[in-house]
Amino acid sequence: MFLTISTTGSAQRPATDLGHLLHKHPEKAQAFSTSYGTAHVLYPEADAERCTAALLLEVDAVALVRRRKGNSRGGAPDAALAQYVNDRPYAASSLLAVALGSVFSSAMRGVCTARPELPGTPRPLRIEVPALPARGGSDLVRRLFEPLGWTVTAEPVPLDTEFPEWGDSRYIRLTLLAAGLTLAEALRHLYVLLPVLDDAKHYWVSPDEVDKLLRVGDGWLAAHPERELITRRYLSHRWSLTRQANERLELVRLAEADDSEVEDLDNAVAQEAEADDEEKPTPLAVRRREAILGVLRASGAARVLDLGCGQGQLVQALLKDPAFTEIVGVDVSMRALTIASRRLKLDRMGERQASRVTLLQGSLAYTDKRLKGYDAAVLSEVIEHLDLPRLPALEYAVFGSARPRTVCVTTPNVEYNVRWESLPAGHARHGDHRFEWTREEFRGWARTVAERHGYAVEFLPVGPDDPEVGPPTQMAVFRLGTPKEAKAA
Repeated sequence: MFLTISTTGSAQRPATDLGHLLHKHPEKAQAFSTSYGTAHVLYPEADAERCTAALLLEVDAVALVRRRKGNSRGGAPDAALAQYVNDRPYAASSLLAVALGSVFSSAMRGVCTARPELPGTPRPLRIEVPALPARGGSDLVRRLFEPLGWTVTAEPVPLDTEFPEWGDSRYIRLTLLAAGLTLAEALRHLYVLLPVLDDAKHYWVSPDEVDKLLRVGDGWLAAHPERELITRRYLSHRWSLTRQANERLELVRLAEADDSEVEDLDNAVAQEAEADDEEKPTPLAVRRREAILGVLRASGAARVLDLGCGQGQLVQALLKDPAFTEIVGVDVSMRALTIASRRLKLDRMGERQASRVTLLQGSLAYTDKRLKGYDAAVLSEVIEHLDLPRLPALEYAVFGSARPRTVCVTTPNVEYNVRWESLPAGHARHGDHRFEWTREEFRGWARTVAERHGYAVEFLPVGPDDPEVGPPTQMAVFRLGTPKEAKAA
């Protein structure tokens, strides 16, 4: 079982930097013991212009059988001889993926202590796998790798070169080329997609494989056009795990919607509405944060949840007010939380300030005991990114389980869209919005939620309140335990 990773360079940026990234010295041949054999790392070539690292996995067929706990997809057990005589030692599969994750674990995480600037820099990469089982053929290989930025050459391997009439085998010779990817991204792609193409795992797939898949697939899997096929095969066709993974990945995809694009659209709406003003208009995103801060201050909240915090803009605003003593940002996307951490400069923040803020990964579609007991929660421009059938789960998780005293929800007002001349009729403000409600629809939903969970609700405009179509953003403020519904301001 064999795989090579090559890169090119120059005197100023030598290709041998690959050794730093992989944490394996080009002048050494190293061997690593794995559960199923021995992994060897060596460099067939290594100079400033070109460097190639090779991973050779020698599979111990006896050890593979002894450690096997059964077929993860169910069905009849292997015939006695087939357990020992098969393609596992030769064709890339989940065995090679596990070896990649074990031998190159630091590289896959994007860690390089000696040269910390290297992991985040894209490099020209060439990856070759001489024997790869591909259930679905060359077309599936392209559908899996090309959306990730790879140029794919997938050459079918004939069953027998002396008898071409027998046709092709299920194996291919794979060559991948990319110039805009980091090595860590490349390794994560291989770690997931090698067993997907093989469509067979050598170990039992337990529920924690879902967490592993989301961790390794962070930043690329949620938006992949073949996401459902990837999750189904990676999780060995276990229906419950596949459904769980796809639900969580869908939430990740929604959470990773382009925040800058959303703000650009908001700003355009505000600017067109206020084009006659002499002063430069305040962006709608800023007005929205100011309105939320006003509601939270008026409620007397000290401990606040920002649910679906995205890249941390509201958390940053909350930190500037010492009245908010504990601020928790929650998002399903680790990528968004990483950006939020950088925005907030958590690694350089003073101890007292840092003690006020926590960033948590979590899904708003599931109850979470960590979110109970807070004074207030904010759902700012979140609900419209969810499919309508998912709203009841979010509703219960926030209003039924967490039950903060005050909940502030904002969402676009679709009636206001006619005031934006550059938005085509019938189009949402952002391509990822699953719906945009009228004022009547939003108020109907909010009143139902309030009545069901014992809250009162008040409706407030955000942005210019047009007498015909209302404000660009509509806000509902829920307060727990008030006997009657509050009136709109």
